[in-house]
Parts: sequence; C-alpha cells; structure tokens
Amino acid sequence: MERTHLSPYTNHPQTTTKQPISHTYSDPGGGETVPDNDKWASNLLLECAQSISYKDSGKINHLLWMLNELSSPYGDCDQKLAYYFLQALFCKATESGNRCYKSLISVADKSHCFDSARKLILKFQEVSPWTTFGHVASNGAILEAFDGENKLHIIDISNTLCTQWPTLLEALATRSNDTPSLKLTVVVTSTMARSVMKEITQRMEKFARLMGVPFEFNLINGSNKRLWQLTKEELNVQEGEAIAVNCIGALRRVEVEDRGDVIRLFSSLNPRIVTVVEEEADFTSSRSDFVKCFEECLRYYTLYFEMLEESFTPTSNERLMLERECSRGIVRVLTCDDEQNIDSGDCERREKGNQWCERLKEHFSLVGFSDDVVDDVKALLKRYRTGWSLAHDQTDSNADSGMMLAWKDEPVVWASAWKP
Repeated sequence: MERTHLSPYTNHPQTTTKQPISHTYSDPGGGETVPDNDKWASNLLLECAQSISYKDSGKINHLLWMLNELSSPYGDCDQKLAYYFLQALFCKATESGNRCYKSLISVADKSHCFDSARKLILKFQEVSPWTTFGHVASNGAILEAFDGENKLHIIDISNTLCTQWPTLLEALATRSNDTPSLKLTVVVTSTMARSVMKEITQRMEKFARLMGVPFEFNLINGSNKRLWQLTKEELNVQEGEAIAVNCIGALRRVEVEDRGDVIRLFSSLNPRIVTVVEEEADFTSSRSDFVKCFEECLRYYTLYFEMLEESFTPTSNERLMLERECSRGIVRVLTCDDEQNIDSGDCERREKGNQWCERLKEHFSLVGFSDDVVDDVKALLKRYRTGWSLAHDQTDSNADSGMMLAWKDEPVVWASAWKP
C-alpha cells in the first residue's frame, strides 16, 4: 500500500536564522536572578496566564516584560514557545485577540501560493510522519473497503491539499483486476487552501492520466455554508458508487455545536467507510477556564515545537513557516471569542480521539485497522528518526479506539476508520 511512488508534487528547502539569546534573566525590580532550567518558558508562561486570570495587572506587566526580553522566533525551543505564546498572552491581557488574529490571517493570505505550500507540506512529510501517518492509515482502510468495487467516490474533507491521494491512485492503477474509476470530491474549508486548489486540480488530473486511472475531480467551497448543510446533490453522489468519506485535520474546524449534524450528514451518504484523523489535543472541554485551556494548549504545542526542533535542521525555512502557522492557532484558541466576523472555517476547537469516538459511535461502528495496514504504518515509522511509535503495540485489529501515533511516548495524532 504505502511505498515510494511517483507524485505530482516535488520538494526543496532553506534559509538562515539568528543566534539564540541567553536563558538567564533577572527581575527588573531588582530581585534575584533566575537560573537556566529545562522548563523556564513553560513556568513563566503559565505564571503569566494565571496572573491574567486573576487580573493582577502589576504581575502581568512584569511577566510580559520578562518574556519579551527572553523570547525569540529564531532561538531554541523554549525561546520560540515564549515568543509565540507571549503574543497570545498580550492579546488576552489587552483584549485584542480578534484584531490580531485577523491581521495574522491577512498577512498569511498575501504570502500564500501553491509553490510555497507544496514545498512546506512535502518537506514536513519528508522529515516527520506527523501527517503521513494519517495518510497511510486512511488510504489502507479505504482501499480495503473498496476491494472489488469499480465505481469509487471519495469525499475528501481535509487540509492535506490532496498530497494524500497520489499513493492511492498508484495503488488503484496496480490492481490485478480491472482498474476502477475514481471520483474525488474535495470540500475546501480552509481560507488559504482555496487559493491553491486550481493548481492542485490540474496536477491531480494530470497524475491520474499518467497512472491510467479514470478520474473525475470535483471542488466544493465548503465555507459558503456550514458543512452539515451540504446535500447529496452538491456532493455529486450518484447511484451505484462506493462512497468513502475522508476527514484529516478538518473536523476541528467545525463549530462544536455543529459536529453532531456533520456526523449525521456522513451517515446519510451510506458510505462504505469514514476515516477520521485528528491531532490529540482538547481545546473544547476547558474552553470556559482560561488557565486550563492555556495548559492544554501549551502542552500540545510544546510537543509539536520539540518535534520540529529535532526533525528539521536549525536553518530550515520550512520549520520557521510551520511555527508561524502555529502562532495563528495559538492566538485563535486562547484569545478570540466566537464572533461571526471571525471565519468559522479557521475554528480551532480540537478534541481528543476518545471524544471523537463518543460522537461517532452514535451513528457508526469503529473498524479496527487490519494487520496489513498496521504493518504499513510501522514500516512508515521506520523511515524516520527514532522517537516515533504507535502509542500501544496495536496489532489487534479489534482495538477499540483507533490507532495513535506517539512522539517520544506522548500521543500526538489519532487515526480511525468507521462503518455504518
């Protein structure tokens, strides 16, 4: 299933960075010098978040000053965490989150193009299985569900810019029996993804021709209405098609109150399989408690930043771009209210795998990944540096919670497959 393959995408990287600043800092009021330690950024950031919650303005200003002196987007992991979370803390303290977030999105939109997005995604996939893990697991489950079918239709609701599908197209092309036809309907929910889809459409159609797979590509702008309001007609669902619904990193962008309706929409399509991949973080249950939400946000992004630091070279431009992407998510989670003028397609209300399981089990049954798919995932992880594993030794096809990717034994990405 997953193997080295031709692709309509290619890659390339890099630039330079500044020297990191010292970790040692002192109290501007004349207090003691605080020595270097492994968690100085987390400690300071959490103390500042607590001060904001208590509305202790004197301590807030003092801690913001400290963080500003110590932070750098070009330093080590602690300095970068301090830099990006400082921005969110300042916005929270000054109630300027919505304005800051819109500004960050505007800047990102202006610099977003297909070429830079392609290089970023492919370099990330080259050095880390963070995204390819979900691709391999989902593709394996979809191909098994489609076995023996000749009229295939995948409804793709994801943020992968179609980098998931070249491997699947190649697998279909090498079937021992007749090559099936594939219709790919991509529902675009991200603001920035819309700007590059024309180029992606052309490349996917060209690649399908190269592989000899009868192929139809449909593009739907999912931001014009709420996702659950899409109809079978809009999704171009036809009689006799074997349907798969693929959701990778997209359901967290659905408003929490709409998630049950979205799952009911999937059920109404009578799919052969639904694949769901989400990152392992909970930004919903602690939404009303700023400090708890901050702790979970800091926990998740600390893992992510540490992974980037060990996966990329210090001078990687792609790493810096990924970290800047995180800054928007951090500001969105911690400082933005749910005003209508904030694009709902950029919602960041993440939930963990067990939370998604509870929702999905109302309409679907969890399908354990087969031994073949698990073996494919394990083979994938061996291509990367040490530190990656499955959260449990999941060789049991009846595992009741899907499959979990772990970074240094910490769960980071959850993958699952479901049938009606």
